[in-house]
Amino acid sequence: MTESEFNRLANAALARIEAAVDNGDAGCNRSGNVLEVEFGNGQKIIINRHDLNREIWVAARSGGFHYALQDGAWLSRRDGSELFGKLAELFAEQGEKIDLA
Repeated sequence: MTESEFNRLANAALARIEAAVDNGDAGCNRSGNVLEVEFGNGQKIIINRHDLNREIWVAARSGGFHYALQDGAWLSRRDGSELFGKLAELFAEQGEKIDLA
């Protein structure tokens, strides 16, 4: 995958997440490659495009997660989880629901 392809696909994923957050109760702020989601309880989830590794990184209270595009899905090389499914779990931990369909 070229850098241009990665940037296009990663930006589309970030835009999808941002739109879903905007439709919910959590707050969201995007600055360049970084999307910061803040919940009513003060907790945050940081999602960013990591260009060097061509991955999307997620930082949450429960840990850090790295997702690479594999067969059309953003998958963790560590545990096989899928980005949007993991985000739904992380939001649920904060008492929030996110619809990434």
